[in-house]
Amino acid sequence: MTENPTSTRILIIDDEEQIRRFLRISLKSQGYQVIEAETAGKGLELAATQTPDLVVLDLGLPDADGQSVLSELRHWSSVPVMILSVRSSESDKVAVLDAGANDYVTKPFGIQEFLARVRNLLRLPRATTMPDAGIYDDGYLRIDLVKRLVSVMDDDVHLTRKEFAILKLLVSNPGQVITQTQLLREIWGPTHTHDTHYLRNFIGRIRQKLREDTDEPRYLRTEPGVGYRFLDGRGH
Repeated sequence: MTENPTSTRILIIDDEEQIRRFLRISLKSQGYQVIEAETAGKGLELAATQTPDLVVLDLGLPDADGQSVLSELRHWSSVPVMILSVRSSESDKVAVLDAGANDYVTKPFGIQEFLARVRNLLRLPRATTMPDAGIYDDGYLRIDLVKRLVSVMDDDVHLTRKEFAILKLLVSNPGQVITQTQLLREIWGPTHTHDTHYLRNFIGRIRQKLREDTDEPRYLRTEPGVGYRFLDGRGH
């Protein structure tokens, strides 16, 4: 997406002045442009008029809940949204990720991790999630989403229809958390959104076929209690 930080505009919507100042200093030190809003109304106005490349959104705003801001934003924008909140329950995380957020950071947080997540979200393509005619290739793992072919070190990997469907959904949204509910709904249908054991079994088999280290997966990262994300190993 955006490669030059000096042309990248990040909108912070948070009513805590200290948090905004901390983020502003940290982001500007990396060369990003920063715009700020302390209310939901102002945040939506700036999102519409300033066309930010990334929105950092607090859930506890004085004039509206951050989830309503996210909902409104998703009616007309696909801009990446990082939720920044003191709410740390799995249900809160799942709710906003299912509603269209791209990532979730719990306060307090480490600034280096925050900046890494910012860089990751800024790499998410807007128009299409998988460039190069639907092919992922990092020299080790190759996935052709159109021909439904997978190989590891040039050795063909056989995936079942559902295994490939899971991998395709994750690969098509690199770096983005896909919740268990989203995966189950897309692959098994709306009546199976609570059957998380299906996912665990299938993810385990996919990892095995991709020769993943179960302790430190190279591609399929688990977000405990929330979902999974695909780690793009090609570098940018």
